[in-house]
Amino acid sequence: MFRIILIILGTISLGIGITGIFIPGLPTTPFILLTAGLYVRSSEKLYRLLIQNKHLGKYIQDFQTYKGLTIKTKIYSIILMWIMILISVSYFISVNYLKWSIIGIGAIGTLVMGYLLPTIKKE
Repeated sequence: MFRIILIILGTISLGIGITGIFIPGLPTTPFILLTAGLYVRSSEKLYRLLIQNKHLGKYIQDFQTYKGLTIKTKIYSIILMWIMILISVSYFISVNYLKWSIIGIGAIGTLVMGYLLPTIKKE
């Protein structure tokens, strides 16, 4: 039963992480890493599929191997996040308090990515 709960939580986390690719301010990397942690404890098959994914697998492997993200990955993630934030607040959101909320969440996400997640140098 515990294994099934971990699989369900991992799948929800994966869904949120993938959604974060398209929703500004919603981080992707932490949810993908959480998914990996949940899958490794519950389903070797799902974990292997996640690790072997050509888009998500390398981030997980780098984080597991080096305990952080490369500066290139951080910069790419932050730039992509801000592009989506700026598109959203410019074209899709008309309520000012929502615009500022999304910008604020994006600023927090930038601080987390930039300063709280360790930066690694790959050899």
